Amino acid sequence: MITSVFPAQERGRALGWNGVVVALGISIGPTIGGIITQYLTWRWIFFINVPIGILLFVASQHLLTERMRRGQGRFDPAGAALLGIGLAALILGLSFGQEWGWTSPRLLGSLAIGVAALATGVLVERHVQNPVLDLKLLKNRVFASANISFVLAMLALFAPGFLLPFYFEELRGFSAVEAGLLLTPLSLALAVLAPISGSLADRIGSRWLSPVGLAIACIGLILLSQLDQTSSIWDIAWRLGFTGIGQGIFQAPNTRAMMGAAPRSEQGEASGLLATGRVIGQSLSVAIAGAVFTGLGGAAAGSILAMQQQRQTFSAEQINALQSTFVSSLHAALLVCAAFAGIGIFTSLVRGDERAKAA
Repeated sequence: MITSVFPAQERGRALGWNGVVVALGISIGPTIGGIITQYLTWRWIFFINVPIGILLFVASQHLLTERMRRGQGRFDPAGAALLGIGLAALILGLSFGQEWGWTSPRLLGSLAIGVAALATGVLVERHVQNPVLDLKLLKNRVFASANISFVLAMLALFAPGFLLPFYFEELRGFSAVEAGLLLTPLSLALAVLAPISGSLADRIGSRWLSPVGLAIACIGLILLSQLDQTSSIWDIAWRLGFTGIGQGIFQAPNTRAMMGAAPRSEQGEASGLLATGRVIGQSLSVAIAGAVFTGLGGAAAGSILAMQQQRQTFSAEQINALQSTFVSSLHAALLVCAAFAGIGIFTSLVRGDERAKAA
């Protein structure tokens, strides 16, 4: 983990530059994906990752040369299996809730399995000498607050990247390449702000940077929820950029606080919890926002509007009605995301004073 390589006084700056790399990948990814989708097929989105994965695996063998310390602990297969099953079952149920029906046996069964597996996993972790999830870390106020805030930030900020391509392509009629390019203001703003906020966190701590960043992101999501079928490219770009500024201010300081609160001997587990929180937040973000958007009729309206662009079979009143349904559904989903960011502001504020620990 990057936090174990750099000293505590430079950790925020290092995490900020790490955020730049991530943001540039997020920025380039949608555009490349749009080109691949438009000129090849969507299946190539997956095919192209195979050689990239092989190349990165080979490179990691030569570049990541940290020595492994043997005999320091054992793998916890029971805890890993229970936590994996629990999270997978919960995400599966939420993702397919609209399709299966919110009271269907499949959905209720999936949620029940998820809750039961996670509850059992927590009990198992309490009695294992080397747990995959050390619950003692969550007793640290700074660590727990930063982790919860990070999950809420992912809940808030991941879904727009999932929903807006539908807005660009189905409602506005942009191509896949244009949709990818239109998403870049958010990630570029994140890339610019991440190293700045990381360096500031090294000097003044993250107690105020994190909630301020989430507050800006919350306002940005509310502004995005005002987009409609007539919004200009400039309207779209500056709202996305504003949201990205908030994410850039929040991310590196919050990660710095979380990793700084974990003892040096538990940096690996803390990093694992960070990654787990990211995946949970991103998965639930798409599941919840997608369920709101679909449940209010936005997905169906978008599909019809996309077909209308080719066939021209509907009257102006029907098109207006479909556009209104799409826009109202999108607005509701983005406001749900803004609500998660709003809750994250308060979870960031309750962490109290940061206690920087040498890692």
